[in-house]
Amino acid sequence: MAITGAPVNIRVAGGCIANVWASPPDHVPGEFNLEFKNAIVFPGLINSHDHLDFNLFPALGDRTYKNYTEWGRYIHKNYPDKIGRIMRVPTVLREQWGVYKNLLNGITTVVNHGKKVKKNEGPITVFENCQCIHSVRFEKKWWLQLNNPLKKNVPVAIHTGEGIDEASAREIDKLISRNMLKRDIIGIHGVAMNEDQAQWLKALVWCPESNYFLLGKTAPVGRLKENVPIVFGTDSTLTGDWNLWEHIRRARATKQLTDIELFETLTINPANTWKLKTGEIAEGKDADIVVAKEKKSAPASDAFFGLNPEDILMVVHKGHIVLFDEDIYPQLKSIDLDNYGRVYIKAACKYVSGNLPQLMHRISEFYRGVNFPVI
Repeated sequence: MAITGAPVNIRVAGGCIANVWASPPDHVPGEFNLEFKNAIVFPGLINSHDHLDFNLFPALGDRTYKNYTEWGRYIHKNYPDKIGRIMRVPTVLREQWGVYKNLLNGITTVVNHGKKVKKNEGPITVFENCQCIHSVRFEKKWWLQLNNPLKKNVPVAIHTGEGIDEASAREIDKLISRNMLKRDIIGIHGVAMNEDQAQWLKALVWCPESNYFLLGKTAPVGRLKENVPIVFGTDSTLTGDWNLWEHIRRARATKQLTDIELFETLTINPANTWKLKTGEIAEGKDADIVVAKEKKSAPASDAFFGLNPEDILMVVHKGHIVLFDEDIYPQLKSIDLDNYGRVYIKAACKYVSGNLPQLMHRISEFYRGVNFPVI
């Protein structure tokens, strides 16, 4: 899990981790050398499911639903004005905010579900090397997309079993039976899934916060984990908090996974699922690293799970510092602040790669009622 309590030195060269030392040598060569006290270090986290263009929304819905189709019809009937105001914001701006939402939480790779982002560049990796199919019930001719021979070797990401009714369970069977090319399917949600169905998937994306908000229930990953790798997803703010760490604590509270298993749903499991060169702090891996405050009042085992965005001191993506707290600025003598925008998360001042304040201003020109979690 996270490295906590003991000194650790990590040498970064060429965007990759070159060496890791448990105790510091006299000098650590590398692209930068920083010292942290009372901190924990862990790999950049991997969010395996988000809709980047839907993260300006508040959570929409005022009760629980039988399945995602019932919820979808309900919000379009009851919140048309609110949806319309947000959808007036250009897609590229909404996508860029979605990227920053992930970065501010310590995520260095996010798997976007939907159309390819209009501007796939920025401070973290937006992974889109898969075929996105929304679902069996929302996507017309989904089976033709699934069985496209030109994409036989590309993994498929699809919402499935997002409900608590029999129709949601049957939907999973239909998906499995129509996979004539035996493609790798990464299922999303799987609330209605059983162990027999799970074994036909390459991985299952667990989104507990979203599931509880929509359905009052989440996937039985404690049982499914024996049949399929579990990876973690936030979904968008349409169905959950912007704060990833609230999602993680909600997952932990279910006690379906051990702490190590839960940590691995955000690191090594998705790295293997999506074939990423990250997910762990080890020689030869991409230098995606997060440093956060270690809260001494909490037991060591709770240090990771007690974090919030304001506690993150630094995020490194492929060897580049893309976020840092003002407390470590004195150590960053050669850094050019012109390449960073300054924001506050509660009382914590963060410098973030790019111009986040300008992005927020541009969004507010289209949507004056926007409520950002940072200022």
